[in-house]
Amino acid sequence: MEEISEDLAVQQKYEELVAACRELRELSVEDENNIFRAFTIARNAHSDTRRKSGELYIFHPLAVALIAVKEVGLGPIAVVCALLHDVVEDTDITLETLQSIFGARVARIVDGVTKIDKATMIAEQNEDFSSQAENYRKILLAMCDDAYVIFLKLCDRLHNMRTLGSMKDTKKLAISSETQYLYIPLAHRLGLYNIKTELDDLVMQYTNPDKYAEIADKISQTGGTELELKKCFTAPIRDLLEQNNFHYTIKTRVKSVYSCWKKMQNKGVQFDEIFDLYAMRIILDIPDSEGMSNEELRKIEKEECFKVYALITGLFRPQPARFRDWITTPKNNGYESLHTTVMSPIGRWVEVQIRTTRMDQIAEKGMAAHFLYKEAHPDEPVQQTPVEQWLGQIRTSLEDPNKNALDLVEEFKETLYTKEIYIFTPKGETIKMPSRSTVLDFAYAIHSELGKHCIGAKVNARVVPIGYRLHSGEQVQVLTSKKAVPNEDWLKEVQTPRAKEHIKDYLRNEKKQYFDEGEQKLLAFLKKSHLRLTPERTARLRLFFNSESDIDLYYRIATGEINEEALSQCFHLSKSKPNLIFLKPYQQLFENGEQKMNLLPEQRKSITTSPFLADTKYNNLETQPASCCKPVQGDKVIGIVSDDCIIVHRTNCPTAIHEMSTHEDRIVRVRWRPGEKIAFLTGIKITAIDRKGLLQQLTRIISEDMDLNMRAITLETSEGVVHGLIMLYVHNLGGLDQLIESIRAIEGVEQVQRV
Repeated sequence: MEEISEDLAVQQKYEELVAACRELRELSVEDENNIFRAFTIARNAHSDTRRKSGELYIFHPLAVALIAVKEVGLGPIAVVCALLHDVVEDTDITLETLQSIFGARVARIVDGVTKIDKATMIAEQNEDFSSQAENYRKILLAMCDDAYVIFLKLCDRLHNMRTLGSMKDTKKLAISSETQYLYIPLAHRLGLYNIKTELDDLVMQYTNPDKYAEIADKISQTGGTELELKKCFTAPIRDLLEQNNFHYTIKTRVKSVYSCWKKMQNKGVQFDEIFDLYAMRIILDIPDSEGMSNEELRKIEKEECFKVYALITGLFRPQPARFRDWITTPKNNGYESLHTTVMSPIGRWVEVQIRTTRMDQIAEKGMAAHFLYKEAHPDEPVQQTPVEQWLGQIRTSLEDPNKNALDLVEEFKETLYTKEIYIFTPKGETIKMPSRSTVLDFAYAIHSELGKHCIGAKVNARVVPIGYRLHSGEQVQVLTSKKAVPNEDWLKEVQTPRAKEHIKDYLRNEKKQYFDEGEQKLLAFLKKSHLRLTPERTARLRLFFNSESDIDLYYRIATGEINEEALSQCFHLSKSKPNLIFLKPYQQLFENGEQKMNLLPEQRKSITTSPFLADTKYNNLETQPASCCKPVQGDKVIGIVSDDCIIVHRTNCPTAIHEMSTHEDRIVRVRWRPGEKIAFLTGIKITAIDRKGLLQQLTRIISEDMDLNMRAITLETSEGVVHGLIMLYVHNLGGLDQLIESIRAIEGVEQVQRV
C-alpha cells in the first residue's frame, strides 16, 4: 500500500512540474518527450535510493526542477538537466549515454553540476588542498561556458537547505557554511534576490538558531503594525496612482530575519530601531510598449518611475539620505529600480521601490531573465551583460591548472560583492574598476608592464603612492621607473585578481631561480641524515613550513629562511621547544612577563581546564577556544581540527564558516563540559554620548552590580561621542547578555555589541 501511495505521489509531482512548464511557456512535442524521457531515466536510476529523510530520492530532482521553473523561470532544457543532475554522480549512467539521448548541451550542463569523482582526484599532501575547492573550481568553470550550470546548482542547493533537518549536526553546519561561503554570494551577483534571501535565512537557522528564533518571533509580533500601514499608507498611494491613470501592481514585504540580524550587527541597533522593516514595491505596466525600440522604452520607463516618485514624496516626507537611483545606473547584475524611504502616518519609515514590469522580472529572476530572452530571440543581437563580461574575465584565471584551487575560489569570491568605480585616464578614457582599487590595481588594469614598474601616480595632478585607494571620477596618470619591480609587500597593496596574479607570477618566476640551489641543499641534508627524498617527505616539508608550493619551499631553503635546525625538527631529528598551543588565545594575559600565578583562581582554571568535550575519537587532541570569536558558555559551538589541537568556534563565526566550507573533513562535534564554572575572556564595544560620570557608571555595573572582572577598558572621545572597548571575563552567554542590556540602559549609551 505504501509503495502505491509513493508511486502516486511521484506521478503527481511530475504532473505538477509539467503543468508549471506549460504555464511558463508553450512546450513543443520534442520538449514534452525530452522531459518525460529524463523523468523516466531518473526515476529508474534512483529507484533503489532514499534520502536521509526516508523519502524516495526521485523527489529531490523533481523538486529541483520545480524550483528551476517556478522560482527562476527556466525552461525545458533546465528541467531535463535538473531531473538528471545526480544520475552520473550516483548511478551507472554515463555522460556519453545522456549525450546520445539529449544532446551535447544537456550532457555538458549535467557534467558541470556533477562533483569530481574522489577516485580520480589526486589528493595532494598539503593542508591547503581542498576537494571542496576543486569542486567549486569545476562548477565555476562550467558556469563560464553555460550559466545554466550555476542556476541549477543554486536550485539544488536551495532544496538541500530546505530539507537539511534530517542530516547530522556537523553535516548541517558544513552544508550551511558552503552555502554562505559561495552560493549566497553567487545568487546575489546573479540577481536572484529571492533565492539569496531564503538561503540567508536557512543558513542562519542552523548556524545561529537562538538568535533566528528570537528575531522571527519579534517579526511575527509586528502583524498589527502591518495592517495599520495598509490602511493609512498603502490605501492613499493606491488612490493617488489611480487618480493619475497609472497601471500598476503593489507588493509589500517585511524585512527577512537574516536582514534584520545583519542590520542589528552592522549598525549596533536593537530590533525596534530598524527603520526600514517594511517595504513596498510599486510595479508599473507601460501601456502600448509593443513595437517601441529598446532605447525609447527605457526612456519612457524612467520618466514614469520618476513621476511616481514625485507623487509619493509629495504625499509623505522622504529621507534624502535613503534615495537610490538604480535606473540611471543599474547594478552589476542588471538590477534597475528607484528606492526611497518615507515616513508613514504611524511614525514608521517605509522603503518604497518603484520599477516597471520589465525591471521587476529582472529583479525577480536576475540574470536568468536575460539568458531566457536570448534563447527566445536567437536571431536578435543582444548586448552582452555585465555578468557575461565578468564571466569572461574570470575564465582565464580559473582555467590555470598550476594555481591552488582554494586561492582561486577566494579570488573569485572577492569579485562577487564588489561595487564599481569609474576612473579617467590622462586622455579622458573611462576605465571601470572594482571599488577599493588602488593605484597599483589601476596600473595593472592598463598593462602588466605598467604595473610591474609602477612607483605611484598623479591623481587629479596630486602625487600619491601605489597603495592610494581610488575614488570614482578621479583622473589618474601612472608614474613608472625601470628600477621598480614587484615584491611581497605589493600583494598587500592590491585588491584585484588580475594585479595579484601578475605579482604572484613575477615572484614565482623569481623564486624558480633558486629552485636547484634549494633542492641541492635539501638533498645534502637528507643524505647526511641517512634519508631519501620522496614525494611524501616533500609534502611533509610543505605542510610543516606552510609552503604553498615546491618552488616556495626550495626558495626558503636556498635563502636560509629554512635552516638545518628547522629541517631536523620537521623530521624529528632534534627536539623542539615545547609549544604552549593552549595558551595562544590568552597570550594577551602574559604581556610584560606576567605569568599565570598573578591571575585570579577562576582565571587560572580557565587556562588549565578545557571547558569543551569533543567526540571520543578525538580524545588525544586538546581543545581551545578560538581567539577570533571568543566563545562563552552557552554559545552554539563547533570544533575545527588544526595541527595537533581542536579550535572551538561559535557556529556563526566567519572563520569557522570559511573552514567548514573548504575543509569539511576537519569538522568535529563539540559540546560544553557540564557543571564547570569557568571564566571566559570576551569583549564588548560601546558608543555613547560623552558626559561626566559615564566611566564611573560603566565600571560600577561591571564590577559591583555584575561582579565581573575587567581585563582592560579603552575609551576614546571624538566630537562629543565616546567609542569604547571593554575586555572582561564572563561565565556564560546569559551573563553576557544581561551585562549588555544593563549597559544599554545607561543614559546616553547609543550602541552596545559583542566583539
